[in-house]
Amino acid sequence: MRDKIARMPPTLPQRLPPLHAVRAFAAAARHLSFTRAAAELHVTHSAISRQVRALEEHLGVALFERRVRQVLLTPHGLQFFTQVEPALAQIGAAAQALMAPSGTRTVTINVRPSFAVRWLIPRLPAFVAQCPDIEPNVVTSTVTPDQAGAPFDVAIRRGLGGWPHSIAAQPFLHDEALVVGTPALWAAHPVRAPRDLGAHVLLWSRSRHSDWEDWKKQVGALGLQPAGQLQFDHLHFVLQAVLDGMGFALAPASLMAQDLAAGRLVCPLPGLALPLARHYYGLAPQPSPQALRFAAWLEQELHAASAA
Repeated sequence: MRDKIARMPPTLPQRLPPLHAVRAFAAAARHLSFTRAAAELHVTHSAISRQVRALEEHLGVALFERRVRQVLLTPHGLQFFTQVEPALAQIGAAAQALMAPSGTRTVTINVRPSFAVRWLIPRLPAFVAQCPDIEPNVVTSTVTPDQAGAPFDVAIRRGLGGWPHSIAAQPFLHDEALVVGTPALWAAHPVRAPRDLGAHVLLWSRSRHSDWEDWKKQVGALGLQPAGQLQFDHLHFVLQAVLDGMGFALAPASLMAQDLAAGRLVCPLPGLALPLARHYYGLAPQPSPQALRFAAWLEQELHAASAA
C-alpha cells in the first residue's frame, strides 16, 4: 500500500477554504438563518457568524446579505452553495463508507439539486423519525438516471425520459408551474390578470426556457411585454431570485409549496397554472429493504399531499 501511494502522481497544491467555515456556510445557506445553522451544528450563533465572515474574507466576496432578523444569499453565495452542498454530501458519504461497520443500513437517493433543497430535505426529518434505523444519503445530480456515475438506491426525476431499462419508474408527484412573487412586489404593482405582469420583471432559467412562452400561449397573452427579464443558468437560481424579490417567476408548485404556505411568496393567478411533466421515482434493480421502505415513505407523502 505504501508503494502504491508513493507511486501516485503529485497533485498541484490548492488553496482550499477552511472546511469548518464551508460547513457553517452551507448550513446557514440551507436554512437562510444563522440561528438554525447554529442549532444544526451545535454551536453558537456568533460562531456561525465568525466562520461565515472568515470564509467571505478568504474568498473575497460577500456570500450573504444581512438584514434585520434575516439573511439572504447573494448571487456569489448562491453559486457557491449549489456547488459545495453536493461536495460536502459526497465527502460525508465517502467518510461514512469507510467508518461505518458492515451492515449499516443506508439508502442513497439521487435527485436534482432544486428538488433536494426545496422538496426532499425539508421532509427528511419525518422519514428519519419514522425509520430511525436507516440513514438517508442524498446525492444531487443534473443528469438523467441512466447517466448517473455513482450507484443509487432510489432516483427521483421529472418525466419518463432517461431512465435505464432495468428500472421501472413509478409515477409520483403531479406538478404545475405557478406565477409567484413576493407579497411586497405584488403590493407595489398588483397582478390580477396576465396583462398586469407587464409592470414586473420576469425571471426564467435556461433549463426551463420555454415555460413563460408556453404559459402566454395557454392564457392568451402572447402580446405581453414585461418591464424586464432576468435569465439564470439553473432553476435553483430563479427560485432564490424570486424569494429575493427580483421579479415574478413561473415556478413548479412542488418546489414552492412551503414558501407559499409560509407567506413568503404569493400566487396571484392560481387559476392560470401551466401543467408540467409528472415526477417519477425508480428503485435500483434488486432493491434493498431500505430502498423499499423509502419508496413506501414516498408513497405515504404522496397520499398525504393528495389528501391536503
